[in-house]
Amino acid sequence: MALGNNNNLAVGRYEKQFKDLLQTVFNERSYFADFSAGGIEALDGVKDSATAFSLKTSDIAVVVGTYNTGANVAFGTGTESTNRFGNRTEVIYSNIDVPYTANWAIHEGIDRFTVNNDFQRALADRLALNARAQASTLDTAVATYLDAQAGQTLALTAYDDAAVRTLFDAASAHFINLEVDTTNVVAKVSPELYNAIVDGALATSAKASSVNIDANGITRFKGFIIQAVPTSKLPAGTVALFYPTGVGKAFVGISTTRTQEATDFDGVVIQGAGKYGTYILPDNAPAVIKVTGPEGP
Repeated sequence: MALGNNNNLAVGRYEKQFKDLLQTVFNERSYFADFSAGGIEALDGVKDSATAFSLKTSDIAVVVGTYNTGANVAFGTGTESTNRFGNRTEVIYSNIDVPYTANWAIHEGIDRFTVNNDFQRALADRLALNARAQASTLDTAVATYLDAQAGQTLALTAYDDAAVRTLFDAASAHFINLEVDTTNVVAKVSPELYNAIVDGALATSAKASSVNIDANGITRFKGFIIQAVPTSKLPAGTVALFYPTGVGKAFVGISTTRTQEATDFDGVVIQGAGKYGTYILPDNAPAVIKVTGPEGP
């Protein structure tokens, strides 16, 4: 507990506890947690800055040359004026500032007179529930971001075997041409598409699929990791998102999470504020596919 300019009323700080809760909930319960390399990055004590973190990138192409053993290269008439390694390329890195894209806030109160529960338990419950709500919001933000950044759009024309085969064949060809190992690519699909896969004749072990019909489950289809997600988690008109695991980063900054004694009721005020965002390198965007449904645009 700390005392400050609050009429000497105690202020409880919960930034670290909330950060730990948020990381645990997002990494374990979110549908798109595998988008973020190493899980969600949560920072406490962030300041009033639009930048979440900075990256160093270089767009200098690699040039594979040949070693020139000519008699007058680096020797003879070419002494000190030529070299056998070819032209030298200078490597320079640029800074990219990754911004937060939205903010969040908590403002609740627990009245000792009306809470009807152990006070500390109620406080712990509210922190946990707020962490869950923030994780869900960030989860939806990841899906929206993937949808907007997708480098390829495919269309599912119907929920039947022929259309599903065409879709997954096109997705497979796209990743092969990008030289991306499809065993690490996930397909987050709508319930309708998931059922079409599970119930269809294509889902057999002979076709690089792993199915448990008794449990109404499927783990792989044509080499892709399949996971059904609620329709509400996908942007309108989108029925699937394909991407390699760890292709981007989800992050949240916690400015404050605190409790302090209220002056207008017998209890404490719970307050919190921070920012969040998602990011994918432009080079990785071609490895994201969005799929529009039969009713989509």
